[in-house]
Amino acid sequence: MDTEACRNVKIRVQHLCKSYEKLEVLRDVSLDVFEGEVVCIIGPSGGGKSTFLRCINRLEEYNSGTVYVDGQNISAKGVNINTIRRNIGMVFQHFNLFNNMNVLNNLMLAPVDLKIYSKEEAKALAMKMLDRVGLADKSNVYPDQLSGGQKQRVAIARALCMRPQIMLFDEPTSALDPEMVGEVLEVMRELAADGMTMVVVTHEMHFAREAADRVLFMDDGQFLEAGDPDSFFGHPKNSRLQDFLKKVL
Repeated sequence: MDTEACRNVKIRVQHLCKSYEKLEVLRDVSLDVFEGEVVCIIGPSGGGKSTFLRCINRLEEYNSGTVYVDGQNISAKGVNINTIRRNIGMVFQHFNLFNNMNVLNNLMLAPVDLKIYSKEEAKALAMKMLDRVGLADKSNVYPDQLSGGQKQRVAIARALCMRPQIMLFDEPTSALDPEMVGEVLEVMRELAADGMTMVVVTHEMHFAREAADRVLFMDDGQFLEAGDPDSFFGHPKNSRLQDFLKKVL
């Protein structure tokens, strides 16, 4: 029996197109992401990777095509995109923490404001998630007192406080000093090992090779090659991917 046929599709993207005036950013892009799968997307800057990721939770509006999350068309009439977004955590290049709040209050803000949890419940969950990313001792610290790697781990913990079933990562280590990259990638590895469905736009080839179930190469608004990490990195078929890997490996 086809094992993929037995798996739950968490994200289904069909024929997605996105343009800024005359500039085509995404050209008829399709992708299924299965429950518990880690998909890494690599490619040159300006190739459409971040735009694609942002279309999955409609932070970017697309011109045509369809995006389904847990079987729901996120652009269908009457759909509450904010309800869908509660199930999709997103971590950006920059941390987007509120500098006037300590770490604990940064984590509690959305669950309390959206009335998902009481203050007491949100505090307990926030502390649990800070412990998960190794920062329980920083709960009363303000963001400007943290290193870049610590800020990004706080951002991951904040996303996890919404109890998402899907995590999207948009180059989460690109703004970090090299010595801080490892601590963030380790948290992401642990999430992957726990079965979190993840789509990761990254320049970290070692992470993609080690943690991904599938790796995709995007350039000029299209997926040009996809495969398991061993075949993708060991035996690339597309000439543009071959050239790209020679430069980055």
